Amino acid sequence: MLVKTYGSAVYGVDAITITVEVNVTNQGQHYFIVGLPDNAVKESIQRVESAIKSNQYFMPRTKLLVNLAPADIKKTGAAFDLPIAIGTLGATEQIENIARLERFVIMGELSLDGAVRPIKGALPIAIQARKEGFEGLIVPAANAMEAAMVNNLKVYGVSHINEVIQFFIDEKSLTPTTVDTRAAFAEAQNQFDIDFCDVKGQENIKRALEIAAAGGHNAILIGPPGAGKTMLAKRLPTILPPLSLYEALETTKIHSVAGKLPENATLVNKRPFRSPHHTISDVALVGGGGNPQPGEISLAHNGVLFLDELPEFKRTVLEVMRQPMEERRVTISRAKIAIDFPASFMLIASMNPCPCGYFNHPEKECSCPPGAVQKYLNKISGPLLDRIDLHVEVTPVALNELQSQTTQYEKSERIKERVIQARAIQAERYKSLTGVYANAQMSSNTLKEICVISTAGQNLLKIAMEKLNLSARAYDRILKVSRTIADLANSTDIKPEHLAEAIQYRSLDRESWGG
Repeated sequence: MLVKTYGSAVYGVDAITITVEVNVTNQGQHYFIVGLPDNAVKESIQRVESAIKSNQYFMPRTKLLVNLAPADIKKTGAAFDLPIAIGTLGATEQIENIARLERFVIMGELSLDGAVRPIKGALPIAIQARKEGFEGLIVPAANAMEAAMVNNLKVYGVSHINEVIQFFIDEKSLTPTTVDTRAAFAEAQNQFDIDFCDVKGQENIKRALEIAAAGGHNAILIGPPGAGKTMLAKRLPTILPPLSLYEALETTKIHSVAGKLPENATLVNKRPFRSPHHTISDVALVGGGGNPQPGEISLAHNGVLFLDELPEFKRTVLEVMRQPMEERRVTISRAKIAIDFPASFMLIASMNPCPCGYFNHPEKECSCPPGAVQKYLNKISGPLLDRIDLHVEVTPVALNELQSQTTQYEKSERIKERVIQARAIQAERYKSLTGVYANAQMSSNTLKEICVISTAGQNLLKIAMEKLNLSARAYDRILKVSRTIADLANSTDIKPEHLAEAIQYRSLDRESWGG
């Protein structure tokens, strides 16, 4: 008897519905799975057999053929266990109402006793199931909250195969999981364990990070060990604008596919902050593998990618970021498939000014030999620095400021209000441009239209370029940053004082920097 159930395969951040055809005949005695299954899918027949027998049902002793269609798409993972098991029970007439099977997408990994284990990618699977008009989705209980964020689709969470079998006998045996998406999204959006007011001093660095957040600019912090670079960078998400519902859904899909969502999670309600170790490989950073998975730059989509001790990263790893930083997506190409992962992130990096860490330190003397500072800086290529808008020098905090108990520092909430206002100005400015939401994303043509400066501003910029030996690539970056500073000041025009502040954030472009 031939029975069809439906599963789903995840490619990139989207899902493709897979028809699981199970046919039991009297001509033969072997079990077969066809349709480009990987080893995990091929091994499912053993898990299915054990789960069925453990619960007092029987496996056919004749030929069993499972076809996963479309047959030219590679199927990976153990999540096809449950649809194969239910199809087998239907094909052997142990589930009588087989017509109902075609109204549901079923996904789940089986243990040998029939317990249902969690899967990856429940959210994109649910989105695709609703798109194709299925009545409902049956997933492991641990993934039910995640999948239930998709409305107009009944999502049933199960913890054992017996629950699924009973459901197809009596539909009332399971209750759909419901989630108030907007309430769950809004509840924890502004809850942070850290705050900018925890950082004593460093007001100029806080100002630079406020500008970075307001314009979506990349930034690099250069300073000696213990100056507070990492502490400041970790607090950047607390001043970024809250995720929109669309951004949250997009971010959740990526984390779902990568298996990074915690159990019973709903939407990702805070902007991601990813901080990979400097030993990371290029594949782990940008994504890839035999079955392409999102890398750290995609997991940081709509959030922050923090690279601590930037020169310690392998040069090849840093270079592969250049194209994704421009295009805000990464394409993983294989012989038979090409997958796009979103990668719109803010890059925040930190580094010591030299190998010993004390070049330009106000109190401690640098012990590096001649030329070591420049050699250390040369580990970071010019094209990568070209994509970093703000170069910020971090100096140690004075002891009396560290010990002060009376000074009240500005909370992240206040800074965030100014950032949101500046982003609102930019949203209105770029509403007619596709894919441009912040000043950092401006193209060269848009820059000429938006960043018009006065004669006084042009003269100031000319003097800065000549006196400070700034490189030519600094010109556009200064204009973009000055536009953001003007937005924070709610100024229509870019004034000389805005340009002056932007110029000071180009430390690494000075030819004299580093000796």
